Amino acid sequence: MAIGENLLGGPPPTLLPADPAVEAELAAGADPDSVVRAHPQSSLAWAVLADQAWSEGRVVESYAFARVGYHRGLDALRRNGWKGHGPVPWEHEPNRGFLRCLAALGRASQAIGEDEEVVRIGDFLGDCDPNAPRW
Repeated sequence: MAIGENLLGGPPPTLLPADPAVEAELAAGADPDSVVRAHPQSSLAWAVLADQAWSEGRVVESYAFARVGYHRGLDALRRNGWKGHGPVPWEHEPNRGFLRCLAALGRASQAIGEDEEVVRIGDFLGDCDPNAPRW
């Protein structure tokens, strides 16, 4: 079975293109803040910033970073044929920046008591890929 194959005839999975510059920079240990400044469209860079802020106890900053990365990811998904629904498989590594931002947004939303957002994000993440990691 192919990545994200939908046996019910729904929309095909959306597979974002790789961002080799960002992936290489982050993998080489570049400062995430510098990577975001060089590549502000990268959900992966925003996800790394969100996770870093979270690990340092900066919940509101984590929320903000995740929110920006989430919106950058929505833009990228739409540019690549996504129509507002359908699979966004975690297996496809370039999708992970967006999905990580979505999970980080859910985590931070929960921490600040934004209960309706937590439910909405959980549903959205499950619709994208039921196997995507949760917070």
